[in-house]
Amino acid sequence: MDWGSIAGLVIALAGLVFGQVIDGGHLNSLMQPAAFAVVILGTTGAVLLQTEFKLFMRGLRMLRLVFVHPHDDRKKLAIKINQWSQQARKESVLSLESYIKREQDPFVRKGLQLLVDGTPADRIREVCAIDMYYYELQEREAAKIWSAAGGYAPTVGILGAVLGLIHVMENLSDPAKIGSGIAVAFVATIYGVALANLVFLPISNKLKGHVQHEMSRREMLLNAWVSIARGDNPKLVSERLEAYLHLRES
Repeated sequence: MDWGSIAGLVIALAGLVFGQVIDGGHLNSLMQPAAFAVVILGTTGAVLLQTEFKLFMRGLRMLRLVFVHPHDDRKKLAIKINQWSQQARKESVLSLESYIKREQDPFVRKGLQLLVDGTPADRIREVCAIDMYYYELQEREAAKIWSAAGGYAPTVGILGAVLGLIHVMENLSDPAKIGSGIAVAFVATIYGVALANLVFLPISNKLKGHVQHEMSRREMLLNAWVSIARGDNPKLVSERLEAYLHLRES
């Protein structure tokens, strides 16, 4: 569990609540279902309009990464890479075939298969780099739904405010309805701005960080495979891994 993300969300929302009640305001004033519906449905519709449905759903599934930190397996990977390097040095890259079935990660299996097939180092880098490029492209496109939501939400909130003011103008003859209309107008703006800057944009940036972390992990694997294919000394392979491990720890 990523307690930092949970704490950040709680603190941000608590700040809004505290700011409302500290000067004698009522929490009920912020509870406007109509304003909430306008902002949420309007923002969702706008994001869906600009995004392929498959990417939209992928972006929603990525939300769990914000609150459940993915396991960092770089140290275990480094141990595996050292084993691959030493075995390939002692015997041959063909002996790495037994490791392929043990791996669950398709990217790891692909790299090992390229080694076993005797693929030249430059070709391994080319093939895996293409795979990494399209992986990053797809993941970043999926994560963009949250940054898009952060861009649309304030504007949709303004639309909600205009709708509330229209409601006020239509009921000038009925003072009892004027207050509720004004409340919807201002609360819609609050919802739009708050959701954008306290929820949607931070989620987008957090997901981009996770994508970058996975790309660094794959880059570590790629460089290791290239070194093994070139027949580099296992000690040299191990030393190159230290930079990636230190980067994550720092």
